[in-house]
Amino acid sequence: MRRVDLKLRPDYPFEIPVHEGYQIYSSLLGLMKESDPTVSQRVHDSRVTSISLGALRGPFRSTGRPHHREVIPHELYHLRIGITDPHDDEIFRHLVLPLLTEQKELPLYRGAFTIEQVEDQMVSIDDLVQQTRGYRRPHMNFNFLTPTCIQYRNSRVTEMYPHRIAVFHSVLSKWNQISPDELRIGVSRDDFGRHLIEKPDLRRLATYSVQVNRVKDPKRGHPRPIFKQGFAGRCTYSFTSKAPEGFRNATLLLAKFAEYSGVGSSVARGCGQVDVTIQDGVNEE
Repeated sequence: MRRVDLKLRPDYPFEIPVHEGYQIYSSLLGLMKESDPTVSQRVHDSRVTSISLGALRGPFRSTGRPHHREVIPHELYHLRIGITDPHDDEIFRHLVLPLLTEQKELPLYRGAFTIEQVEDQMVSIDDLVQQTRGYRRPHMNFNFLTPTCIQYRNSRVTEMYPHRIAVFHSVLSKWNQISPDELRIGVSRDDFGRHLIEKPDLRRLATYSVQVNRVKDPKRGHPRPIFKQGFAGRCTYSFTSKAPEGFRNATLLLAKFAEYSGVGSSVARGCGQVDVTIQDGVNEE
């Protein structure tokens, strides 16, 4: 697994959407296309992506235009990218990182950022396991930084609340999609429902409708936006007193994995980025 942190500065003001993930994803695909058009198309067409994008973090100015904001010249902005699949990691390492390092620019629709620094960190499964050891009564604190859009099974209905089953089953699916057979985790939806407790911070819980893509509308003859709905905010998850040890260990591992995989759908377009901390607490069952 890989985590890439970019430090960016704009040389002039320009406007971006409040949820700019789909623009950044398009920019990264464009960088891939410059180096290898075939790979860029394959990543674009893939039904399963293991690349997750965070939101731009930094100061912004209001533009007066709904759902848009303006970057401030010469201010510092941060962007986090997570990659979980070895195949996608190789693509990113060989195609995107060299371009980011050499080109020193990340272009968006109305302007570009100068890339000041690229921090690249590799993390192994053993590293994640080490991060989850030593807790007697672990509480998993999730900060959903960007709108998290979790579809209910094969429906178009999305979760608007960080329910324990929806959140952890989403991360479990991402883990099993990229893991070899010997590392797959056999936990059921019922296990998450039976052995986990969620405690959302309702003061910080918000819901969103976020643009994740633009597609050409053949009837109208011009692109139209695609929106998904989801939530952002904070939620703490803890274990019941009767949760099996194997379940606890697997769930803690999934919690830390979520920082790299993201949660829910459209993670490559800026949705579902989380920060996770684990601390000892008191069982609340």
